[in-house]
Amino acid sequence: MLSSDRHHDNKHADQNLEIEHLKEAQKRGAAIIDIGDMHCAMQGKYDRRKSTAGLRDEYVCETYLDALVECAADFYSPYANNFAVIGQGNHETAILKHHETDLTERTCERMSAISGVRVCSGGYSGFVRLCFQWHTQKFERILHYFHGSGGASPMSHGTLNVRRMASWLPDADIVATGHTHSTFYVPISRCRLKKNGDIENDEQHHVNCGTYKDESGDRYGGWSVEKGMPPKPVGAVWLRIVGYHKPPTYPNSTSKQLRFEFVRAV
Repeated sequence: MLSSDRHHDNKHADQNLEIEHLKEAQKRGAAIIDIGDMHCAMQGKYDRRKSTAGLRDEYVCETYLDALVECAADFYSPYANNFAVIGQGNHETAILKHHETDLTERTCERMSAISGVRVCSGGYSGFVRLCFQWHTQKFERILHYFHGSGGASPMSHGTLNVRRMASWLPDADIVATGHTHSTFYVPISRCRLKKNGDIENDEQHHVNCGTYKDESGDRYGGWSVEKGMPPKPVGAVWLRIVGYHKPPTYPNSTSKQLRFEFVRAV
């Protein structure tokens, strides 16, 4: 499961949907790659964006930052065995910059302590090697995650960044992004020259993971309404890797022996 922008502590985060998807990941034995903004973390004493109306009851305390870590770790630790990596988003890096504490690292540490399973924290971006054995053959695919930057155009939904990222990520088979709270899947076809001289066409898969927070509500008011922002698709993305039972059409082509399927988790 590829997820981003959970904003778990925000009043508008759909925690029930989170649990539904986490249980499904547990049932499937699916790895979870979370690429940032697990925390919203905007209601601290010195945050200019703070609003008491945005606080859940469990965060109304003197140790707000500690409560973020404790509540998130208690919530996610039953699924610790499924989390492959938890990355940072701009909300976590803002806390690190202004309050000198790493919410992502602290959350992973506490999840590990509670569950007894090591939960790995990642950076704002990073690479993940996906390794498979299909019958007697072994495969490796590369996923690059990047939380994201800037805004999303209301017309393109941020898809213009796909070509830009493809130009400087030639080794990635999958590029997973977040930040804009949009969801899209865009495959980029490529022509590759292999070391043995064969020419092979393959695909680089770009996916934006969406969010678990939708603050537009009934459009009566609020920050997103005042900014004229539309409702956002809520949920995450399932990545399914399928191996072919029969040899591929081209014996020298390894890329055709695995297929990637992307389905929204809603």
